[in-house]
Amino acid sequence: MPSDYYDVLGVDSDASQDEIKKAYRKKAMEYHPDRNPDDPEAEQKFKQASEAYDVLSDPETRKRYDRYGQDGLGQSGGGRRGGQGFQDIEDIFSAFDDIFGGGQQQRSRRQRGRPGSDLRVTLPLSLEEIAEGTEKNIKVRKFLACETCDGTGAKGGMEGENYVMCPKCDGTGEVRQVSRSVFGQFVNVQACPRCNGEGRIIENPCEDCEGEGRIEGEDTVSVTVPAGVMDGNYLTISDAGNAGIRGGVPGDLRIEIEEREHEHFVRDGLDIYYDVYLSFPEAALGTEVDVPTLEGHARLEVEAGVQAGKILRMRSRGVPDLEGSGKGDQLIRIHVWTPQDLTDEEMQILEELRNHDTFQPHPGDTETEKSFFRRVSDAFS
Repeated sequence: MPSDYYDVLGVDSDASQDEIKKAYRKKAMEYHPDRNPDDPEAEQKFKQASEAYDVLSDPETRKRYDRYGQDGLGQSGGGRRGGQGFQDIEDIFSAFDDIFGGGQQQRSRRQRGRPGSDLRVTLPLSLEEIAEGTEKNIKVRKFLACETCDGTGAKGGMEGENYVMCPKCDGTGEVRQVSRSVFGQFVNVQACPRCNGEGRIIENPCEDCEGEGRIEGEDTVSVTVPAGVMDGNYLTISDAGNAGIRGGVPGDLRIEIEEREHEHFVRDGLDIYYDVYLSFPEAALGTEVDVPTLEGHARLEVEAGVQAGKILRMRSRGVPDLEGSGKGDQLIRIHVWTPQDLTDEEMQILEELRNHDTFQPHPGDTETEKSFFRRVSDAFS
């Protein structure tokens, strides 16, 4: 530590208390750990400036220092803490906060400004985007930190000297009302209406944001959507909501997933359903059909004699599991189309076939129906 506290703050030995305060504030702002993360040298200079201010800001301690130097302060060189010096970083921050209104502001120092509110937006996605995962840029209308005042609400930003202790609550951010009744004395504690619970007020507010520290604007937020999300799921991006008031922490942004209705598919969990319509000859004779999938198109072979209502399974053609444990299937529902508006010739052909035994229904004979009846029987046995 340099031997001369005046040199540390860059002031003359006859500097006024106000000049010492301004010099310390400038040094503290320059070397504050929040502005210089992972910089040991800046942190050390911040500690030195805080210790110098701790000594020189107290008239009695300064008088001893001017007369005897550091020897007059005791072994540790501290100031207002009874010669014990700074015990930890919280002591330094406490001294730093003195320039905002004195030692009665402990509550408001820890809770600077007011936090911003959370936002919620809806993100519509196609089933293909959900199946593959996607990245989106979302434009959000919200409150942004005012660049003119660095979000502080004060004219001149962090370099200005516009904060003073709230005279109504003496910097505590709270007001107390005591009332008496036949049941005894009641104390009502509420946020100070003058400073809104911050413990400090602004003498010269920023003209652009009118002292609020934030302005209305638009921001673009990038979001990565993992594969397998469902309608109603949401993603949360911390600190992407509305900016806080006068330096308060910003809120969060909640993005709710909205699955668009698909042209071909109906989703059921990880599975997707697709309806195929066959003519009677196709169902009777068998055929191949072209079906869409989430990854393009595929040819599907349909066996002869397929019954209406049969479901064919295309494995691993569905939606991936959000936890990464596989994919669902694509299920093909078979529908047999009944012709309408038959010609006389077509009606004659069908009349000839009407009474043939092959064309008579045989419920329970097909594998699909046998399986169904077995499940019903098992359920009631």
